This record gives sequence, C-alpha cells and structure tokens, in this order.
Amino acid sequence: MPSRAQEIPDLGAPTGEEVDLELVLAVDISGSVDGFEGRQQRNGYIAALTHPSVINAIKSSFLGKIAVTYVEWADAYHQEQLVDWMIISDEASAQIFAATLMSKPIRRGYRTSISHAIDFSTDLFETNNYAGLRWVIDISGDGRNNRGRPLFEARAQALARGITINGLPILNDRPQPWGPIGTPIDVQLDLYYSDNVIGGSGAFMVVAEGFEAFRDAILSKLVREIADRPTPAIERFSAAPGASNRVAHLD
Repeated sequence: MPSRAQEIPDLGAPTGEEVDLELVLAVDISGSVDGFEGRQQRNGYIAALTHPSVINAIKSSFLGKIAVTYVEWADAYHQEQLVDWMIISDEASAQIFAATLMSKPIRRGYRTSISHAIDFSTDLFETNNYAGLRWVIDISGDGRNNRGRPLFEARAQALARGITINGLPILNDRPQPWGPIGTPIDVQLDLYYSDNVIGGSGAFMVVAEGFEAFRDAILSKLVREIADRPTPAIERFSAAPGASNRVAHLD
C-alpha cells in the first residue's frame, strides 16, 4: 500500500480566483472542550471575523480579499468543514460568513488528532478554486495529539507543500476527561505547540491563557495573519483580572 506522501499530489501552481490569503480555521472540539468552552471559541471567531480591525486588514492587503473556510476537528475520524470556502473582502461578506457559522450547531468529539486536522485542512487547498499568495492553517486547541498518525509527519508534509501552520493553544487548569493526562497548563501546551505544531514561512503562535481570553487572542491572530505581520513569534493573552492584553489593530 502506498504511503500518504505518495498518495497526495503536490499542490502545484495555484489556479482560480486570486486572493491575498487562503486560510483554514481549524478548531478543536475534542472531549476536553465542554459546551461553555465551545461557545467561547465559536463566539470568538464570529466576533473577530467581523471586527473592524480584521476588515481593515483585509482591505489594506494587496488584493483586498481573502478566502476562508472553517473546520472543526477532534479524533482521527472527526473533521467537519462547517463553512465552505468563502471570499471575505468587506464587512458585508464577513457578516455572511459569520452568520453561516452562527447557524451551525456546536458539537463535541472525543480524542485529539492534530495530525489528522492538518491532513484534512491541507487537502482543502487543492480543490477550492482560489489562487492565494499565501496558504495558512490556523490550528486552535487545548490538548496534545493523542490519536492518529504521528504529528511530525503531517506537519512536515504540509510545510513541504508551502503551507504555513500557525497555532492558538488554549491554556487552562480544567481536568481532562480521558484519565490522568494533565491539564493544558500541566503539559505545557504552549511549548508543545511551539515545538510540534507551528511551522513554515512566518509561522507564529498566540497563546490564550484561558477560554475567556480566546476572543482577544483570535482577533490579534487574524489581523496578524491577514496583514502578514508574523512578529513576535509568540504572543500571550490572559483572562486574569487587571490583565492588559494588547490586541493588534491596523489603522
């Protein structure tokens, strides 16, 4: 049987409508993400995608438009494209994307397969009929890879095809539901993402210290991805009382 590397063709020269960025938003809905946390993530993306800073970043880019799709993932057999590829170029198109996402039910999976989330997201670039100047997979989650093929293999194959993987690890002290795995803080999930998940040209990571900090974190992350401003390589947002979080703005 041929290996996955042999089965998947190279992305080759892009064809289709030109956009500044092809962006896959890949969101963890594994068992460690409860109903409250799932809503925090979903609402964070909806708020960020329609925020004036994101709209301004898109309008200020070279072509003034990006292609975005929204994926939820859990174990090796659970990846779902909730919102198909859509052009966002202004507030109206951002609102359509947000409304589509808002209409979808919030589900939960079981285990955590970052590797299969990357594989699934990588395949989405092949048939979307867009020609992006950049390809980015945006992985957000609160756990390590514990199902599916080795993460380093999926990551390496995505990077070899010119895709950048950015990360948004969510640190919290909630016990994991599948035995004594350790909380995201215990397992130093931010270091894990830095060493094993992110990679490619201009890759960076934004850390949300708690699900309550997710909205600010994803807003900053989206602006930086769209405006192609990767530095600093690591940025942190805290939900602690009195914390001063810097949210990226593009004036």
